[in-house]
Amino acid sequence: MYEAVHARPDGDSTVARLALTASEYGYDGIVVRNHGDSPASYDPERIRETYGIDVVTAVEVRAEDPARASGFVGSHREDQTIVLVHGGDPAINRFAVEQPAVDVLAHPMAGDGDFNHVLAREAARNGVRVELSLRRVLRESGGRRVRALGDLRKLRELLDDGDTPFVVSADARSHLQLRAPRELAAVGEVVGLGSASIEEGLAEWQHLTERNRERQSDSFVEPGVRRVETASDPGTDADDGAEGDSDGAAE
Repeated sequence: MYEAVHARPDGDSTVARLALTASEYGYDGIVVRNHGDSPASYDPERIRETYGIDVVTAVEVRAEDPARASGFVGSHREDQTIVLVHGGDPAINRFAVEQPAVDVLAHPMAGDGDFNHVLAREAARNGVRVELSLRRVLRESGGRRVRALGDLRKLRELLDDGDTPFVVSADARSHLQLRAPRELAAVGEVVGLGSASIEEGLAEWQHLTERNRERQSDSFVEPGVRRVETASDPGTDADDGAEGDSDGAAE
């Protein structure tokens, strides 16, 4: 299971510190989801070697309107493994679920944001994951926490009805805000989401990472088809996969 985090300067802890804590909590990887205007500086390979945990490059696009959001998504899509859109605005929410290039719509119920059956179905049609964020439930209190619980339950019902894919996150901004998978599963049971849904949402980050890395590889042609090297004649080297000489093999 993977967790998605904000690292310094978007958060209070470095990527290395978050990776260390996440590995101690039993995560297999972390998704560094800093906003585009506050990128983190880190070496994913070095952190993997040091802490034995996968580090996924990502960006959370934050924009004032859909036109700007579209430009940011396009500029980050080839460089980042996972592209999220910072939701909470009705127009941005709609933009995100209509774009197959977007991987995740983050916290759609925050601020003045809203989500409905139409958006849930559109997200499912375009393969956009919707985030079930536990951030407000874990860190708010009193009436704010009650409202957060109501929003979370409403969102979960909409995703169920639309058969919409989703991810789960505590949206940690420091290593102190990270919670182990079993702790988040326990929270899920208490707030009515169920432990299985929490585990499914944490695992979806990993599934999304693996899919996108495959698509970014040189062998990828289109979903279900990849380029492979074949030996054209006995005793010769495998061909270079150039058009006309290589075979496309279904995955």
